[in-house]
Amino acid sequence: MSRDFSRIRSSEEYHEAMRASIQDPARFWEAQAERFTWMAKWEKVLSHDFERPEVKWFLGGKLNITENCLDRHLGERGNKLALIWEPNDPKERYLRLTYRELYEQVCRYANVLKRNGIRKGDRVAIYMPMIPELMVAVLACARIGAIHSVVFCGFSAQSLADRINDAEAVAVLCSDGMFRGAKEMPVKTVVDDALGQCSTVKRVIVTERVQWSVNMVAGRDVWLHDELEHVDADCPAERMDAEDPLFILYTSGSTGKPKGVVHTCGGYMVYTDYSFRNVFQVEESDVFFCTADVGWITGHSYMVYGPTLAGATQVMFEGVPTYPDAGRFWQIVDKHAVNIFYTAPTAIRSLMAHGIDHVLPYSLHSLKVLGTVGEPINEEAWHWYKSHIGKNRCPIVDTWWQTETGGILISSLAGVTDEKPSHAAYPLPGVQPVLLTPDGKEITENEVEGMLCMKFPWPSILRTTWGDHERCRQTYFSNYKGYYFTGDGAKRDAQGRYRIIGRVDDVINVSGHRFGTAEIESAINAAKGVVESAVVGFPHDIKGQGIYAYVVTEEPVVDAEAMRGNIIEAVSAGIGRIAKPDRIQFVSGLPKTRSGKIMRRILRKVAENELDKLGDTSTLLDPTVVEEIKAGRI
Repeated sequence: MSRDFSRIRSSEEYHEAMRASIQDPARFWEAQAERFTWMAKWEKVLSHDFERPEVKWFLGGKLNITENCLDRHLGERGNKLALIWEPNDPKERYLRLTYRELYEQVCRYANVLKRNGIRKGDRVAIYMPMIPELMVAVLACARIGAIHSVVFCGFSAQSLADRINDAEAVAVLCSDGMFRGAKEMPVKTVVDDALGQCSTVKRVIVTERVQWSVNMVAGRDVWLHDELEHVDADCPAERMDAEDPLFILYTSGSTGKPKGVVHTCGGYMVYTDYSFRNVFQVEESDVFFCTADVGWITGHSYMVYGPTLAGATQVMFEGVPTYPDAGRFWQIVDKHAVNIFYTAPTAIRSLMAHGIDHVLPYSLHSLKVLGTVGEPINEEAWHWYKSHIGKNRCPIVDTWWQTETGGILISSLAGVTDEKPSHAAYPLPGVQPVLLTPDGKEITENEVEGMLCMKFPWPSILRTTWGDHERCRQTYFSNYKGYYFTGDGAKRDAQGRYRIIGRVDDVINVSGHRFGTAEIESAINAAKGVVESAVVGFPHDIKGQGIYAYVVTEEPVVDAEAMRGNIIEAVSAGIGRIAKPDRIQFVSGLPKTRSGKIMRRILRKVAENELDKLGDTSTLLDPTVVEEIKAGRI
């Protein structure tokens, strides 16, 4: 292989890289890995077996990812801006950190962790709003070899407790409270509620953000600002094996219990850097703005790690796109001369609904590349984004990937490969997608539809699900022998571009965030008076998919609105408000087979108002319940 393909700049180079990555994957990825600082070089590039499953990259290699995110930039980029933090309130002053300042803050926070008994291999839960200390805390954990588990700050105390207990976290890093739009919201109080169910947590380190008076448990809780007075900025990076866990990130599955997806140090580092630079075509002087929360995988890969590995300047935003008005994103783009903007289709559709008047006051002249993430973008939103935000001069990268994949797998490369509305487009070199028939046969021709699978590992593929490797095997590797199954269906057009058409399992994608139906049903069933429930997804103009709940109650419902309110509160308490149902229909029974299985196909068709496409209902235990459900559709 004549070149390392670390930066692909033309269609011809893309095709050349694609061929090289398939002919000799080990050499292809070894060339990417050689760009980094290693404490000891690997002995073997790759070992894998999809049936067990077992995947290992850069075997025997030793490194610390933060040396590559921070230390190696200090010589040439020490005074370059690493982070521009934009607060929730535009009247509050923004913060800028150079790579040297970020390095020093990470080292000091890492020393605080060590001072509080946290060591290599310990799990640390992080439950914080989008403030600089969140990013610093994540990198500080990686610096000392502690395994971070970031939990989205909108999740409930119960969801936080579940994740703490599954990982057996020894510490929680949080803030006193948070600002979100016009609201001030508790954070430490939620942590306190969660810890009532957790026995492994020995220390809580609290960052001051809203300056609230909060309960501090003696011997367990400490303020970050107090702890920082006792440490310096000298913290050598812990020597880590390439296959040591870097973080756990919980994602919903088709069962009620969240899955702790595990990513490791070496392969994740190599792939996030490679995908970040190539998909977005980042130049040295660019300012990158990803609007995702660090509580999701996008915030891990394309905020905390990808941009810092590449030595880029990025914007981190604390607030929401509609506060103080729906022009907030565009105001930030102009204020900080953002070149690359990466957001979710849900946000785009929401801003579309607020009207073009919120866009017109801003020039947006600095923008060069637009991106979308989390779910397929519909054509109407794609064209609005292209014309009104990109002024028909910015390429759009419609990126497809998952928590489990660690980084973007399918996407056009900005301005390098072609784009097509609603199509994620082409696999990145080094990625080998296939479409399979339901019985597992590869479909080689184009203009077809099938199950989207991967036939060969890439460096940032998940290694396991924390504490339950069999669940990893069953979920991702058992459906089709010898393949990683994404859980998505896809179409491939005549030119070989992929279009993702949605989940084929019992998972609902709400605003780009996946929730298992069982997880939501469990929360609904906790509401007083509820006997049973079933939830399905349905098309939603803003969210992509909304949640439609069919609920069986103990007694006939007298006050439907009050009961719906109780159910929403139960879901908010069990998971978080992000998972609350959009529609709740009360029914006397659910369509079940004689073996007791709920026929979700029927419920989906009713929710989608396709009442003439219900199919055969003769196998149901009580077919008459379907007529009642159809008549009561909301």
